[in-house]
Amino acid sequence: MSLRARFMEDLKAAMKAGQSGRVGTLRMVNARLKDVDIGARAKGGEVAEDEIVSMLRGMIKSRTESAAMYRQGGRPELAEKEEAEIETIRGYLPAELDAATLEAATREAIAELGAASMKDMGRVMAALKARFGAALDAGRASATVKTLLSA
Repeated sequence: MSLRARFMEDLKAAMKAGQSGRVGTLRMVNARLKDVDIGARAKGGEVAEDEIVSMLRGMIKSRTESAAMYRQGGRPELAEKEEAEIETIRGYLPAELDAATLEAATREAIAELGAASMKDMGRVMAALKARFGAALDAGRASATVKTLLSA
């Protein structure tokens, strides 16, 4: 089942179950997805599953930052709301690679490409994205690549 279909099915189920927090989060995800669709139409293309996953990761990142600011500002109730939204959104992401798998794949990509310096980081990241697609968390992968290339 595609992510779009899952969003709609889960939204219907949450509405029937009276889960107002989940309904709000799923409506927000659908609204963001429509924005992305409109942007893609302007370019003459469709939004792929990988782009939807990327959108979801961006939503999680912004909510994580917001939750941290709310906690610093003494608003734990708002931080908890953001964290609940994060958990709902995380349920739609593919399983992330564990640290050992990511490091092994990065070492393998570096060896295959003959990467020796930070100048080769883009090539290594491209190889990892091609290999893992949506399962790759670009932030974690970038940090791993930087560590291994600078060592």
